[in-house]
Amino acid sequence: MSFETLLYETRDGVAYITLNREAAANAINLQMGRDLMLAALRCDEDPGVRAVLIRAKGKIFCAGGDLGSFSSAGEGMPRLLKELTTYLHAAISRFARMRAPVVAAVHGSAAGAGFSLACASDLLVCAESAKFTLAYTRVGLTPDGSSTYYLPRLIGTRRALELMLTNRVLSSQEALAWGLVNRVVADDQLAQESESLARQLATGPTLAFGGVKQLLLSSANESLETQMEHEARAIADAARSSDAREGIEAFFAKRRAKFNGV
Repeated sequence: MSFETLLYETRDGVAYITLNREAAANAINLQMGRDLMLAALRCDEDPGVRAVLIRAKGKIFCAGGDLGSFSSAGEGMPRLLKELTTYLHAAISRFARMRAPVVAAVHGSAAGAGFSLACASDLLVCAESAKFTLAYTRVGLTPDGSSTYYLPRLIGTRRALELMLTNRVLSSQEALAWGLVNRVVADDQLAQESESLARQLATGPTLAFGGVKQLLLSSANESLETQMEHEARAIADAARSSDAREGIEAFFAKRRAKFNGV
């Protein structure tokens, strides 16, 4: 399967998804939304994919939604946005619920839906020069791409409101201090550091990683007792896996575990 707006390849258990609309600042148009959805489905259905790395070609990560295509739609813009978000949101939902951890590598600017896509990753690495801004209300629109879900959970409601109402630009160091990103690295080290992290995750217990992701997704909406029941069932399911047996055996043998993701 080939994609019009993305580059997709797999190596050593890692799926590399590269935004590839460099001439348009990697802005998300209808085709890119669809391509992201299909790429997410491909990752989720491929048992060989044990980690995902989302990155971008060009000078910036993603400028957000393709305002040019929105404007060209004229009175059809609401319909276009509903179709685009159907694809984009399906992609983000699939990334969130798949077992494979998703790493985002951000350089340049992550704006609008690009910021949302970065927030939706499981782990986020950015270059020192990276900047983050939502910018939706600057053009009279509201956020999409999961940012109203993830941002309050990552940085708190007050700070999320500040970013959404004022369109403040966050530097990489501010994003790190606010808990938005996991790691800031030198610009020329971003590719190496993000790939190293993705490869590290790809050698881990993918079934357990998927359980962690599901537990965290549900935790904000459950009572203490219900969430602990989810925990009990998840750890029991994990205990049935060959990864759990291997991990425990490796612990007692004082060797590094060799997980196979099942």
